[in-house]
Amino acid sequence: MIPTIAEAARLIAAKKVSPVELTRDCLSRIAKRNEELAAFILVTEERAMADARAAEERQMAGTLKGRLDGIPIGHKDIYTTAGIATTGHSAQMQDHVPDSDAVTVTKWREAGVVLLGKLATHEFAFGGPSFDLPWPPARNPWDTERFTAGSSSGTAAAVAAGLVLGGTGSDTGGSIRGPAALCGIAGIKPTYGLCSRRGILPLAQTLDHAGPLAWTTEDCAILLEAMAGHDPADPGSVDRPALKLDIEQDMRGRRIGVIRHFHETDHRVSDATLRGIEESCAIFRRLGAEIVDVKLPSLQEFNAAGWLILMAEAWAIHEKWMRERPMKYSEGLRGRLALGGLLSAGDYIQAQRKRRSLIERSFAATSGIDLLITAAQPGEAPKIREVSKWASIERPGFTIPFNLTGWPGVTVCTGFGEGGLPVAAQLVGHPWSDSFVLAAGHALERENGHRDRRPFGV
Repeated sequence: MIPTIAEAARLIAAKKVSPVELTRDCLSRIAKRNEELAAFILVTEERAMADARAAEERQMAGTLKGRLDGIPIGHKDIYTTAGIATTGHSAQMQDHVPDSDAVTVTKWREAGVVLLGKLATHEFAFGGPSFDLPWPPARNPWDTERFTAGSSSGTAAAVAAGLVLGGTGSDTGGSIRGPAALCGIAGIKPTYGLCSRRGILPLAQTLDHAGPLAWTTEDCAILLEAMAGHDPADPGSVDRPALKLDIEQDMRGRRIGVIRHFHETDHRVSDATLRGIEESCAIFRRLGAEIVDVKLPSLQEFNAAGWLILMAEAWAIHEKWMRERPMKYSEGLRGRLALGGLLSAGDYIQAQRKRRSLIERSFAATSGIDLLITAAQPGEAPKIREVSKWASIERPGFTIPFNLTGWPGVTVCTGFGEGGLPVAAQLVGHPWSDSFVLAAGHALERENGHRDRRPFGV
């Protein structure tokens, strides 16, 4: 039985489980499963055992640092790690070994986590799945012929398979919430500015968010509380009081808005996904919430502005390498980045103006609403070999609207559809309502009972 972070923390505090034993269990599962899952780019076994022994010493001395002390985790390989390769899953940085940690890596290290290694991503958190890189793309533990979504693919696969208890992700257009949905786990994109991005390889700096993935929303809350905080050296960071999350909140009297046109009209979802959203609404209603329909601007409007901004900002970051050594990128990422090079300054400015309008209209449409619910992905995971390099922009997605607004959103598993593959709902709140968004996800998980089912063989 693989414990959640919350369960493992209680067992470690009670001296019923050793961090060393827990780490060895994870390393054993990595040794058995990683070849087929490709979730890890690099396993740092020696570092992991050193971290675990240090945590065990604190456990025995009664000086544990908190609930993350001794918890085995992994970092998406765009998070810089001192003395440990950080590649962006790209040949461009295959031999890159940074000399300092990302701010969020430091925060988790100081909380006592056990670092198991670096996790696969889509190349520079944008291109993928790609099969022409030094490392293969991560596979979905529910069916290894299936896609994980991206770009926090390795983290989602590793959590679902029990290789780690939690890990870092990044979300520019849905790269935490999408993989969490297809891999049947939880993942939160926090409010923009809540977590520092310093030391994380950027993709589009006005859209990039750092956040965690784990088996439950409760575990995501534990991880997020430890990685949040103001960083004056990150221009997007906001100076606010230290984050204290309360996931045991009452749903009675709360107003929950269903964005039906997103998942019923703008981009029709699978039957299982729709059923999971409706069952989630029924659960919230039973818990005392009021369910109302909400109409936002269309997915098409959000996606047009969002993808133009993303591609323009990504080109600005990668232009030098695209001009000097483009063939070191995968074919898929090279094509996406090239689109950004065709955009004008006027295109970018107009997209940012459109973004402001979309934000204003979204606030106006959700006045008096505590939570929004819609899909996170259109359905069950497709076969990985059938995913087009343009898949994420061929049809409007459900996640990028809230990168544009900067609002917090969490993915929650809501059941299983075709082939026993997981489906999910996305819960979204207004800025700085991260605590309530996670509390709503926790209440939903507790009532729907889907956290007891792991992928076959886990």
